[in-house]
Amino acid sequence: MNELLALWLPILISSVAVFVVSAIIWMALGYHNKDIQTMPEEGAFHDAIKPLNIKPGLYMFPGCHGVDLKSEPYLTRWKEGPWGIITVGNQPKFAMNLLKTFLSYLVISTFVAYITQLSISPGGDYLEVFRVAGTAAVLGHCFGGLANDFFLGKPTRFIITGFIDGVIFSLVTAGIFASMWPNAATIPVLP
Repeated sequence: MNELLALWLPILISSVAVFVVSAIIWMALGYHNKDIQTMPEEGAFHDAIKPLNIKPGLYMFPGCHGVDLKSEPYLTRWKEGPWGIITVGNQPKFAMNLLKTFLSYLVISTFVAYITQLSISPGGDYLEVFRVAGTAAVLGHCFGGLANDFFLGKPTRFIITGFIDGVIFSLVTAGIFASMWPNAATIPVLP
């Protein structure tokens, strides 16, 4: 635990750096512009679902919970389509969403620090720290939600661009940890 506490600064700096890189990717680079599309006839769609007063949540259609999956109405909807998943939410609270995003980066960086300090002693070689920290970061940034992305049918393009982001975030994280890795002399040892 002592060693992990000594890594608070690279944990914090890597989290902030990934947050900034994420903002640059989404706002300036533009390769995510095609990931999320606008609903065709959005006004008509909005007008059609508004009276349904749908509570915030994740919805799949045709729904499969609490339904007789062998019933003729269900099988007809299933065969005819369309199929989809819709997330319905309240009005976005961007400050809260940004805070949650930052906290997720902070948690990933904390686990990167934990895994790396288990593997590498203070004073470890830059490339060795980079390799271990980068591998741990890839697990968090690239693979954390991948199974759900596949299961929920997210578009392949969205998954690929998210994976690209994860690799970039991992390289940033690994570089910060490797460059700030403590020397053996700077880590206090508690009795």
